[in-house]
Amino acid sequence: MFIRSNNAYIPLIIAVTVLLLLLNPSLNNNIAFSHKPLPTLLPISQKTPATVAGIVNDIINAQSNNNNNTQSAKTITNLLANSLENHLRSIGAFLNVTSKLPQVRNVSSAHLLNQTLKTLHGIPKDADIQKRQVAQNILSNYKDLQVIFFIMPNGDIYFDEPYSRQQMLTTTNFAFRDYFQGVVRTHDIYLSDPYISASSGQRQSAIAVPVYSLKDNSSLVGIWAGGIDFGFLSKELQSLNLTADGKRVVYVGHNGQKIADSEINKSKIAESFANLNSFKSAINGRSGSAIDTVDNTKMLVTYRPVKAFHNTWVVLFINGIR
Repeated sequence: MFIRSNNAYIPLIIAVTVLLLLLNPSLNNNIAFSHKPLPTLLPISQKTPATVAGIVNDIINAQSNNNNNTQSAKTITNLLANSLENHLRSIGAFLNVTSKLPQVRNVSSAHLLNQTLKTLHGIPKDADIQKRQVAQNILSNYKDLQVIFFIMPNGDIYFDEPYSRQQMLTTTNFAFRDYFQGVVRTHDIYLSDPYISASSGQRQSAIAVPVYSLKDNSSLVGIWAGGIDFGFLSKELQSLNLTADGKRVVYVGHNGQKIADSEINKSKIAESFANLNSFKSAINGRSGSAIDTVDNTKMLVTYRPVKAFHNTWVVLFINGIR
């Protein structure tokens, strides 16, 4: 997680980075083939996950001294929401920049799908190595992304990286996914609702971006996307000192499905928070606190929307009433 200092920086950073990539072919090659990390797109002043956890834990410890539960919960909720929103946007910006690379826009291996789509669930492992290497570099920079994939304009899978995920696919056409339909409809970066991965069987969400032709820069040649590992997000929340007095934080998708959970015993359990008034208020763009019934117990729930790429997630801070 990262703290957002100013979202206005992101478009400027993207524009400068894309310009450098287009004007300097050697930089394109470095990104595709180098073992060095890709350049960060985040402002220098942003804090690391460890720093965020430290700030939140300091607030929790101070809360026990001043007993101001409501204000502390609001501060923690805002901090986590800003952090999550900024991190989602940074992933989207990174995918968007790399979608402009010639290696990603080149789909000259697509003809191989005529022979390998049903048998290999995409192109062979040794085909389009340049695009796979870009995907590998993205995965090395974002540990909460568990897969990078490329989908053709008709919804057929082109590849999954790592290749082991491609081998485990149980379907080969993803035109039914909301991220595919969202990108086609908006021609923009799109954050999906939670869904069950066809390659891992785990819950994940995708951030997807359109990829346009090298020839005319307007024809859609594919969709470039990354799958977010909910387990990684849960582990970050579980690093916070939230277990005392029934405290709990959950990240929730647009339809009310849980994304991440600070309670380790519940993190892998699918839950819906769609009926909570706090969730409904957050989805409608409001922030605040409400008394809601969670697990058959009345709780003070502080809520805040997280808006990113035509979609809204929600942070809920659930605090036992004393």
